[in-house]
Amino acid sequence: MLTRLVPVSFLLLVLSCAGPAQYRHASDKRTLATPTKANVPLVMPYNRLIDAAGTAVSFGDPKLENHALDLTPLPGSNQLVIEDRYGMAVLDRTTQTITYRWSLSDASATKGLMSTFSGIEAFVVNGQTYLAWGASERENGKSGVVIAAWTNGKVGKVELLQFAPVAPSPLSLPNDVAVQVEGGEHFLYVALNGNNQLAKVRFSDRSTVWTAPTGVAPYGIALNNGRAFVTNWAGPQPTNVPDATGKTETAGVPWGQAYIDPRTGAIAKGTVSVIDLATGRVDSEIPVGLHPNAILASRDQKRLYVANGNSDHISVIDAQTRQVTDSITVGLFSTTNAYIGSTPNALALDSTGRNLYVANGLDNAVAVVDLSSNRHQVRGYVPTQAYPGGLFLSQHSLYVTNLEGIGARAGTSGESGALPASARKVDVAYNSHRQLATVSIIPLPTQSELGTYTERVRKLSLQFRLSVSEQLPRPNAKPRPVPERIGEPSVFQHVVYIIKENRTYDQVLGDMPAGRGMPSLCIFGDSITPNQHQLARDYVLLDNYYASGKSSAEGHSWVDAGIVTDYTEKSVRGWFRSYPHVLYDALVYNQKGMIWNNALDHGKTVRIYGEACTCEYDKARYDWNKLYNMRQTGQPFSFTNTTTISRVRPILANDFPGCDDENINDQMRADAFIRELQQLEAKPGDQLPNLMVMSLPNDHTSGMSPKFPTPRAMVADNDLAVGRIVEAIQKSKFAANTVIFITEDDSQSGWDHISAYRTTGYVISPYSKLGRTVTTNYNQTSMLRTIEQILGLPPLNVIDATALPMFDCFADKPQPTAYTAIPNRIPLNEMNKPLTALRGKALRYAKESVEEAEEGIDTGEDELNNQILWFWAKGNTLYPRTREQQAPK
Repeated sequence: MLTRLVPVSFLLLVLSCAGPAQYRHASDKRTLATPTKANVPLVMPYNRLIDAAGTAVSFGDPKLENHALDLTPLPGSNQLVIEDRYGMAVLDRTTQTITYRWSLSDASATKGLMSTFSGIEAFVVNGQTYLAWGASERENGKSGVVIAAWTNGKVGKVELLQFAPVAPSPLSLPNDVAVQVEGGEHFLYVALNGNNQLAKVRFSDRSTVWTAPTGVAPYGIALNNGRAFVTNWAGPQPTNVPDATGKTETAGVPWGQAYIDPRTGAIAKGTVSVIDLATGRVDSEIPVGLHPNAILASRDQKRLYVANGNSDHISVIDAQTRQVTDSITVGLFSTTNAYIGSTPNALALDSTGRNLYVANGLDNAVAVVDLSSNRHQVRGYVPTQAYPGGLFLSQHSLYVTNLEGIGARAGTSGESGALPASARKVDVAYNSHRQLATVSIIPLPTQSELGTYTERVRKLSLQFRLSVSEQLPRPNAKPRPVPERIGEPSVFQHVVYIIKENRTYDQVLGDMPAGRGMPSLCIFGDSITPNQHQLARDYVLLDNYYASGKSSAEGHSWVDAGIVTDYTEKSVRGWFRSYPHVLYDALVYNQKGMIWNNALDHGKTVRIYGEACTCEYDKARYDWNKLYNMRQTGQPFSFTNTTTISRVRPILANDFPGCDDENINDQMRADAFIRELQQLEAKPGDQLPNLMVMSLPNDHTSGMSPKFPTPRAMVADNDLAVGRIVEAIQKSKFAANTVIFITEDDSQSGWDHISAYRTTGYVISPYSKLGRTVTTNYNQTSMLRTIEQILGLPPLNVIDATALPMFDCFADKPQPTAYTAIPNRIPLNEMNKPLTALRGKALRYAKESVEEAEEGIDTGEDELNNQILWFWAKGNTLYPRTREQQAPK
């Protein structure tokens, strides 16, 4: 029989790697390939599937990363105006088509701006229709309200109503706009998110009547009976007076301070400021949930509803008493263990005022709340595309702007039909900054249809894994690499978690025949990354592993917390207040915090190497060459790692240079870790921390800047550091009970022929020396969940609670052989050519690289950086294009 031809050891290996069947789902073997009719529901890179109700219409320049933010009806028409990151679009509700598109770059007054977080208004003054919304940019301090005249079916005259920034803010950063007629005159009320102010503007002459102080980072406005109710994203302005909860610690949000929870680093308070419309006097400040964003007045003006993005509930405020009378839990995963992560962030009321619609961003659903009785409760959920962020209700339909749509799959036509044949191109590559904006049109469901939709939402959210996550540990369970239940023993006592920067799978491992790679897209192959290739051959080659976000500002939250907050999501591509890849902005911390506080809370020891900190030193004195030569000659380098989060400070390795600086080569970082490892090895017993989180950033590269090594030298530096660290661990006394996980923080700096999200991941231990390709669909939250499972930690939130642990990467029996690092094949000091030696495109790209390097890592010119890398590696070979094909209807 056939089974006699198969070695028993192989069968045992397969069985031991299969993992508990109760975690499995049909999507586990799917990829994130471009959508077709055959692969709906679509797989997203964070344990969610997309199978939206209704019809979705997509729009935008497929060469850009488009996001639909908010929408409002166009007065006197059957059209909706959609605010998107780059401007606005008009949707005809009858034909369900985009009939007009206008970009902020089309007008000199708004050139270079992006739309802010949300909030667009359309109104009529003296027979003229106007559109108004906030727009800004980071670099030059330009910020204001766009006022566009709507004439003859298109945008006419455009002006930017600017507001001066209030120090220390470099930007006034207008967000939500509310319009009201008072005494026959139109007035605009503008939330100045950067200034911590509400401004009242007389529309006729654009003069500011008054500005009033708010809390920190005001977001949404509701006008009600002579008062403005303004949500404060980061809560009240801090004082030195302790409050009743004892939460007096403050930490950085850009341009100021906010109250934080010292245990997690997250914002600790949310409030609503109440301001008199006539005088600008602040009447009161109402405590609500965390990250209050959208706010909406009831139709009878008696109540206000506030969406609390980091608390998963809606606060109900009595407009007369200005007290919170109810908190409506709207999270899909609301259970006794209080998982968070549904992220309510937009609101709408139906015409009766008896049903409140709530956009739950990370549920990819709209919650329908029954307000008809005093017992407010969710009636059900309507499935949308990814991250609903704006709502409008007509008599028969629900219109939803989806911030993420179907993800970075640009070139597809969404669900609105096929592109013309002339627009369909060769199947070549995807990049994470190419995606279309989408708006969903969903007929309002009956109660029966809502029940069906609710069940669909639960299935698409893989909710069945919650009950698996909550199973109690069995008292006699034997140690395994990845325990079946949280709290059961693991063979591992130590986890090393290494976070690298920005590469795709095809860029690095596309040349490996054992995986699904495209060699033509591989520019950092075996000759440049020999250690990563050997680790993939010796242990496991993960060719179906994905980053969950699209940039480092998202990526470090995904890898460290398994989630992003509403603040992070609504900042994507604009990054007006911060680019928080080093996690210095308290608004990016979700309510439950990061993996390190989870470990500390459960009695584990933790060490952080370079993550969540900034490295400070005399940058005028030390450039890359200086630091490289100092290391070669054994000279010491003085620097200081700083962090805004108090709980990180005691566990931060101060001899390991922080991640936000490419002047520091990764060999210096490897030296620091190996030195500390050897010191711990010399101590009695086992004093190695249970969890070690490390940043190794230099595979990011500095393009063609002559101040830095070539891209391949910087990637080789990173690869050698990885090899040396793995070797040091595996040749130490801790080898038998230590597992190493390695991931990129995101995949933005490159291309991949399967998915823009696909990246490299490695799992290294004596129990993962399998020498095979693992095709299971894993992502960064799977890796985080596996670490939690090994260390006996509960999930942090709804996303990692529904992740599939990486069972397939381990065997139950060890194969303990130590890894030996492979020397670099590229000189680590192979420098880019000087500007004087370059001409044409090479000179232009080198100058651009110099500018980018001076501005710092990940400044937003991602497409340019990718073009530079492609030109450096491939010369004038045709730049990868995006596959375009028919999407499911």
